[in-house]
Amino acid sequence: MSLFLAQAPGSVMLIGAGPGDLGLLTVTGLRALEAADVIVADRLGARSIIDQLTEERGAPLDAVVIDVGKQPGHHPVPQERINEILVEEARRGRRVVRLKGGDPFVFGRGGEEVIACREAGIDVQVVPGVTSANSVPAVAGIPLTHRGLATSYTVATGHDQLTEIGGDRDHTVVVLMGIGTLVHSAMVLARGARGPDCPVAIVEDGFSDSQRVTIGTLGTIAFHAARRSVRSPAVIVVGDVVTLSPYAAGAFDSAAAPHPELARNP
Repeated sequence: MSLFLAQAPGSVMLIGAGPGDLGLLTVTGLRALEAADVIVADRLGARSIIDQLTEERGAPLDAVVIDVGKQPGHHPVPQERINEILVEEARRGRRVVRLKGGDPFVFGRGGEEVIACREAGIDVQVVPGVTSANSVPAVAGIPLTHRGLATSYTVATGHDQLTEIGGDRDHTVVVLMGIGTLVHSAMVLARGARGPDCPVAIVEDGFSDSQRVTIGTLGTIAFHAARRSVRSPAVIVVGDVVTLSPYAAGAFDSAAAPHPELARNP
C-alpha cells in the first residue's frame, strides 16, 4: 500500500525532480504533476522534467507553472517569497506542487518549505527524489562505495568548510555546487590524508546530451577544469572510487599527471 495519498485541493506536495531525466522521476511525482493546479518550479532538474513531460504528452501540463529558479549568485525569488507563494496558492484551494531538483531534503531547503506550510496550517507531503549526489557519479560509472576501495562517503557543498571532513582516500567526498570554489576545495582536501595525488572526477550536466567528465587529481583538477572551462551544474567526486570510472581508464597507471576524458553517457 502506498504511503502517499492523492493530493487534496488546498495542499502542497514537495517533489524531488531528480537530476533532470524524466525516467528517474517517481511514479507518485509524475501523477502529482499531471493532477496539479500550480507547479512552483526550480531551474535545475525541475524545468527539464516539465519540458520532457510536455514533449512526451504532446501538450503542456494543465497546471500554471511559476518559475522560481535560482542561478549561481542570482536568486530572483528569495526563499521567503517562495514559502509565501506555496501558502498563498494552497489557500486559494489549489493543488500546489513544489518541484525541486534532486531530492527536496538534500541541500534543497525543502525542510524550510515544509515548516512554512505547517506553520500556516497547510497540509504538505514530501515525495523524495533521486539526488544528483548519487545519480550523477553513477552515470559516469563511479560507485560512491566499493569493497576494498571505499566504505563510506560524505556529501558537502562548495560553501562548506571541508576541513571538517575526515578520512582518507577510502572515504569518498561528493561536492555539490562546488565549481566556483574548486581551487580552494582541492587545496583543503589535498592538505589532509588524501594528498594531492588523490583521484578526482567532475561530471558536468549529468544525464544530458552535453554531459562530460573531467578526470584529474586534487593537485591537477583545478588546472584541467580551467583549461576545459568546466561550469555548473556539476558534481565533484574525490576518492579512489574515481579510478573505477571508464572515463579514468589509463589515467592513473603511472606517476604522470592524469589527462581529462571527454565522453557522453557510457
